[in-house]
Amino acid sequence: MANTGDLFKGCFIKHNGELCQVMEYQHRTPGNLRAFYQVVLRNVKSGKQMEHRFRAGESVEMIRVEFKEMQFLYKDGNSLVLMDPESFDQIYIEEALLGDSVKFLKEEMVLKVSFEGDLCLTAEMPTFVVLTIDYAEPGVKGDTATNTLKPARLDNGAEVMVPLFVNPGDKVKVDTRTGDYVERVKA
Repeated sequence: MANTGDLFKGCFIKHNGELCQVMEYQHRTPGNLRAFYQVVLRNVKSGKQMEHRFRAGESVEMIRVEFKEMQFLYKDGNSLVLMDPESFDQIYIEEALLGDSVKFLKEEMVLKVSFEGDLCLTAEMPTFVVLTIDYAEPGVKGDTATNTLKPARLDNGAEVMVPLFVNPGDKVKVDTRTGDYVERVKA
């Protein structure tokens, strides 16, 4: 058994019989009162977040989680088919595990997936992806002076706002956490 001092952001614990991931935690010592940990937990099954206050030194049941890098093969309904590049085993995971960043998913992309035994807990996209602009209004020479943005469609169908100087066929780096344009990539 671990105690509350062993908690860290991203770890998994068993809380009230449910598997939860620590999203945030903060150690507080208010005046002359006893110290405590204010923790934000996300229930792995339902996805709901909750706050809980643990006493300092209280024991918690930490869950051992295995992380694997898996390659995205294709989409099957609301599921994504991933392959382990070492054993070539294929698994199905729910598309909802990736959240809004799923729109930047492209075939052969490598995802970081966490498992408890055979149960898939979370899946993470790479922080930045490089995609090609499929369609955008053509840029005009001299359109680099302002921070004006225009909509552009990427080669995987997602839309992103890009600067005026970006043209179809250009490769751009996109932040998958926010969906924002980062920079144009030289080919």
